Amino acid sequence: MAITRRKALAFATAPLILNAGARGANDRIRVGVIGAGNRSGLLIDQLPPGAEVVSIADCYLPKAEEMVSKRQARWRIEQDYRRLLENKDIDGVIIGATDHARALLCIHACQAGKDVYAEKPLTLYVAEGRAITRAAERYQRIFQVGSQQRSMAMNQIACEFVRSGKLGKIHFVQGCNYPSAARWQDAELQPLPERMDWDLWLGQAEQRKYHERIYRGWMGWWDYSGGEMTNWGAHGLDQIQAAMGMDRSGPTEFWPLTDSAPRAVGFRYANGVPVRLELPMGDLNGGAVFVGSRGRMEIVRNGFRVDPPALMKELTLPPKEEIAKWDKALWQAQYHMQDWLESMRTRKQPLAPAEIGHRSVSVAHLANITRHLNRRLHWNPEAEQFVGDAEANAMLTRPRRKGYDLPRV
Repeated sequence: MAITRRKALAFATAPLILNAGARGANDRIRVGVIGAGNRSGLLIDQLPPGAEVVSIADCYLPKAEEMVSKRQARWRIEQDYRRLLENKDIDGVIIGATDHARALLCIHACQAGKDVYAEKPLTLYVAEGRAITRAAERYQRIFQVGSQQRSMAMNQIACEFVRSGKLGKIHFVQGCNYPSAARWQDAELQPLPERMDWDLWLGQAEQRKYHERIYRGWMGWWDYSGGEMTNWGAHGLDQIQAAMGMDRSGPTEFWPLTDSAPRAVGFRYANGVPVRLELPMGDLNGGAVFVGSRGRMEIVRNGFRVDPPALMKELTLPPKEEIAKWDKALWQAQYHMQDWLESMRTRKQPLAPAEIGHRSVSVAHLANITRHLNRRLHWNPEAEQFVGDAEANAMLTRPRRKGYDLPRV
């Protein structure tokens, strides 16, 4: 499964020259897509002008074939994503595969010299994120995480307002009480669909027989996802990280909230600001409530609300058309992918690089660990380790099946 070090270096060197200097502003960027599920289909349909899909890979060949047929395209179809990565005519890859597969795909793409647009949540567990950031840096890749709110002007304005102190001293923050994933319970055996590589789909996860509830409902099961805590939490906690100025750091303490909703979690940053994940899911899924000495701000997707209303006079709103373009739910990724493509041409960092995506989803992973252990935990964001807690530190990684180990970078 692993790409050898020699081959990885060979992959990484040649495309660097092409991407850095040979591509003009009007040249079309050629993209491969890994994963043929609904999210990948949405990203394909939103791919901005100036880029074109040339290949797609999926463990289940009929799904990839259906995606190509529906679009009347002539893309190359692969079952093994490694064959896609070997193609020299691909500049970047969109990775819309499952959470549990994403880290290995991202690292192999970086080693193959491809720039990466990876959906969120970036990882299944904390240690994967640091491995991805090292790979993106080592192989000098343009890496964009699909945290679209980083590209939304309204969210940028709101987070800067809080971060710069214009809301005053922050007393506390409230976020949503996102559910975690459940543990899979063995069910009746089901026949494996024809032309599906189930071993490749399982990837790092424990070997088990095919079941449709795993394949189609993977986000609900712990082996493959952190549940809504990492799914929607990757957006909402990302906005908290941005507003608190913690893009490259994180909280220092986590604990179960015993005075709130069931399974609610609290955490605290080094500056003393506490965050309570206790609100019901709703329009605050992608944001949070910030309570400061000058008032209150609710950050939502592509918007915000303030109290007292007089605070609005201190905010410079973007043009109406800039706000309106994000309100079309179908197109919420187009402009974020445009930032990725522009960064590929200029070789400047995009708005949501690997480090930011890793740090934001790490908060979600740590909240899940807090729920599991049901006790107070102390976190060192610089070392990315719990302080004096071997049991908690053991949960920062997971066993990986032989052949699906993370490459050393």
